Amino acid sequence: MTGFRGPSYPKEKEILNMSVLQAILLGIVQGITEFLPVSSFGHLAAIENAMGITRNTAVLFEVLLHIGTMVAVFFAFHEDLRRIGEELLGMIMDIIGNVNIYFHNRKTGENLHYARVVHGTYRKFTAIMAVSFIPTALLGYICRRLVTRAAISPLLPGACILVTGVFLLVTDLSNIGGIKTPKDVTYDNAMWIGICQGISVFPGISRCGMTICAGLLCGFSRKFAVKYSYLISIPAVLGSLFLELGQFTTPKMTGSFGKIWYFQPLIRTGFTYVFGMIVAGVVGYFMIRNLLRILQHAKLRYFAFYCFVAGAIALISNFA
Repeated sequence: MTGFRGPSYPKEKEILNMSVLQAILLGIVQGITEFLPVSSFGHLAAIENAMGITRNTAVLFEVLLHIGTMVAVFFAFHEDLRRIGEELLGMIMDIIGNVNIYFHNRKTGENLHYARVVHGTYRKFTAIMAVSFIPTALLGYICRRLVTRAAISPLLPGACILVTGVFLLVTDLSNIGGIKTPKDVTYDNAMWIGICQGISVFPGISRCGMTICAGLLCGFSRKFAVKYSYLISIPAVLGSLFLELGQFTTPKMTGSFGKIWYFQPLIRTGFTYVFGMIVAGVVGYFMIRNLLRILQHAKLRYFAFYCFVAGAIALISNFA
């Protein structure tokens, strides 16, 4: 009888199984595919399997690659993110103020009015982003172990890429879209998009493709659907980073850090990981600058056809 196996930790030979050239290639792939509706995770998993890179080290490296592309989003949308940050702080202060008013009214019997927490375009934008993050975080947490195991073989990533292609094709042929801007978006819309982003934790399901299609199905304008897809990737990546780094605080891992055989490979490999992350960020930034214009007009069916080809190749390679 086989019992439950906890998370495995990288051995010395596994830490050293990625070269700088491999990191650069994976960084380029991440930077290009993260902002296209074709699944960066699926492409990374397939290429890593072909290179013989173990999942123990690949998972952390993939998180770092996503940090690189997340930084690219920060640079590309710095003005929007500044406003969102200001409004988020304002919302928190209003909520605290309303709590104080509640207790004041109960204590004194007065009927002071509460502040309206959500008002204006950027406040609404901030609120719907927060709502979208809730199902994304829950699904990501629940499925994290299953996802790591699923990426070992190209079978599931290949099948999921095909699913992405079907979703893109159906959305494109339906010719669905609308004129919704942040102030028109309902919290149900935000929850649905968050669920679609959460499902994309599986390798091969495109986060960008699922969220853009979900936005269009909810009546978003094409421009807003693309922009929203890029921006809600930030809390998702931060949450993924938090979960992944959590394994390095366990007694087993912290004990390994004190061993010379473990610490030295980490130092040597750190440069490789960081270099790949920088490459992903630089490539991602230039992709965003061009793709915002392209995705607002390009037909999703072309990306669907690419997914069908890529998914078929991944499935064939699994049985070859």
